[in-house]
Amino acid sequence: MLPKIITTLQTYTWALFRSDLMAGFTVAMVAIPLSLAIAIASGAGPEQGLVTAIIGGLFISLLGGSRVQIGGPTGAFIVVVYGVIAEHGYEGLVLATLMAGGIMLVAGYLKIGNLIAYVPEAVVNGFTIGIGIIIATSQIKDILGLQMGKVPADFLDKVPALWAARDSFNTSALLIGVATMVLIVVLRRAAPKYPGLIVAVAITSAIVIFARLPVDTIASRFGELPHHLPMPHLPAITWAKVSELFPSAIVIAFLAGIESLLSAMVADRMIGGAHRPNAEVVAQGVANVASSLFGGMPATGAIARTATNVRAGGRTPVAGVVHALVILILMLFFANVAGYLAMPAMAALLILTAWNMTEPHKWRDHLNARHSDKIMLLTTLILTVLVDLTTAIGVGVSMGLAMRLRRRKTGPAKWSDPER
Repeated sequence: MLPKIITTLQTYTWALFRSDLMAGFTVAMVAIPLSLAIAIASGAGPEQGLVTAIIGGLFISLLGGSRVQIGGPTGAFIVVVYGVIAEHGYEGLVLATLMAGGIMLVAGYLKIGNLIAYVPEAVVNGFTIGIGIIIATSQIKDILGLQMGKVPADFLDKVPALWAARDSFNTSALLIGVATMVLIVVLRRAAPKYPGLIVAVAITSAIVIFARLPVDTIASRFGELPHHLPMPHLPAITWAKVSELFPSAIVIAFLAGIESLLSAMVADRMIGGAHRPNAEVVAQGVANVASSLFGGMPATGAIARTATNVRAGGRTPVAGVVHALVILILMLFFANVAGYLAMPAMAALLILTAWNMTEPHKWRDHLNARHSDKIMLLTTLILTVLVDLTTAIGVGVSMGLAMRLRRRKTGPAKWSDPER
């Protein structure tokens, strides 16, 4: 379970440092708008997204088992985090994150990181597509500029609530959102190595400010962002709260393990490396404990940011450390600038993220899969959207185990390369 940073530093060179430095800065520019948007969509304050990217990202790079993994808040957590905050408040989320970190530490030290490979891909695809649907629908309010209270967490309540607010539709908000999506796609294709996300969001947000459009910004909704990290502190811990939050902590730990190890597998294929799964799980545990102590959100390996790191030239965990330090420096000295970012632009960013999570290029493969895999995928997807993620994962994994026992197969599931 030796962290990769110790191995890589033994043969580290100035050329590698220059490459990691540029890659870390590039990934930080991508991570900032994503971290802000994910935190807001989760029902937290935008500053919690930055704290998670800094603290979680730092420890994942320092202690992880991948050479190029980039950690922080990810879209996969939005659904469960939103639900925990709605039911238990933000302090409840902090405690659930702390508990999830402890669960992952135990899992890592028991060397069960390899067991993630036995989760059927159909189950992972099912809840990932379901999460994408929930994320996209949760952003309809901001991309249309609807004037309404908090969007309900339940999907069946969300749709009629959005419809009831249709008379407050804001044309300016929609135009800014669409322009942001177009810019992101164009910049991603024209210059994939550069942080097109921050450029696109900055351009459309600047239009909002200079044209004085009637569109919400982060500052107008949440106030000025803090210029410092909060002091670490333990959340209030009682047996009753631990019992209530234990199912959510299990889900957070499961998602963090799945997301981080999938990301590490993708990174291995991109650089021709081999990650250490149990070291990665331990790093996720430490990162989530640390994030919770600073009042942050759940953190895990982020596939899109890790791929950006590789494309930008990052080859060791130093790039991830640089990414976390750059975000910290920008938070300390330029936090007020983030307040000008337009909410429809952030919504557009998350809608594209949700679309990418569903991996539309694989839909035909899903339709042509064997009957049992289609049942698992659809069951997990429907339960994720209409019930909750805890039930969806429990039922999906149980179905996968039952089908595996029926087929008498003992080998790990064969994964295709995810592009989430």
